Amino acid sequence: MNKQFTDKESAPLGNIEEWEDDLKIRYPKPKSEQAKAKDDYRNYHDSERVDTVRDFYRLNHHYQTYDFVTKKEQEFLKFDKKEMPFWEAIDYLNTLVDDSDPDTSLDQLQHLLQTSEAIRADGHPDWFVLTGFIHDMGKVLCLFGEPQWAVVGDTFPVGCKHSDKIVYPEFFEGNPDYEDERYNTKYGIYEPNTGLDNVKMSWGHDEYLYQMTKNYLPEPALYMIRYHSFYAQHREGAYDHLLNDHDREMFKWVDKFNPYDLYSKVPVPPDVKALRPYYEDLVAKYLPDTLKF
Repeated sequence: MNKQFTDKESAPLGNIEEWEDDLKIRYPKPKSEQAKAKDDYRNYHDSERVDTVRDFYRLNHHYQTYDFVTKKEQEFLKFDKKEMPFWEAIDYLNTLVDDSDPDTSLDQLQHLLQTSEAIRADGHPDWFVLTGFIHDMGKVLCLFGEPQWAVVGDTFPVGCKHSDKIVYPEFFEGNPDYEDERYNTKYGIYEPNTGLDNVKMSWGHDEYLYQMTKNYLPEPALYMIRYHSFYAQHREGAYDHLLNDHDREMFKWVDKFNPYDLYSKVPVPPDVKALRPYYEDLVAKYLPDTLKF
């Protein structure tokens, strides 16, 4: 556990999947497309669960500063924490399973397979299938002692004014950057339409996995990985002023990915043994045998 934070500050959520369950409440599929009714998912409208999610975002919005992100990049993007073969890394990720999640009894591998198999069933390219299969691998950050709010949660740019379209925007008033003249204007340190490649995002599993895989996957896959939690943009268009034309074109892929990410969690477990040979070949096609974390 990260020693600079209390247990409550490091882990305000019961488990890290609570954030994704909250997304289903905020962004439900149209009823005509729901395989599982919205009300059947974990309900966060009771006071205890609302308070849990609010506390998570209070911490996230307070601590995710420009300087914090810079320090985390320096700490983790050396990829010197651990070296593992891909399938050992999947086993490592499975240690994040939490029995308190009522929406699924599946381990992380089965959840990833549900996402990727839904993508494959719709006939998308194999690199898109692989993206669905690995998109949550960055959550291994939790196993390196990172607090939950620095691993999951809606992402947003740092270094400029926080949009009021971000969930719980009122909590940014506690963020040191809120009063910093370098960072609290519309563009902050950035130029208009500078392009997201020039923008620092809040730290979490998205950016971490993007940096890990950026030399191996097609660009649309990398956009899906890097920005799939950037809900203020791909649901609200809150940062159009920072995007360039290339970003807008690539975000069409982020939009394609989002439903598979949110709505593939169903109780029927995939047949891991039967599927593994396909995914072994797929992983070998695009990724090195051993990954550095």
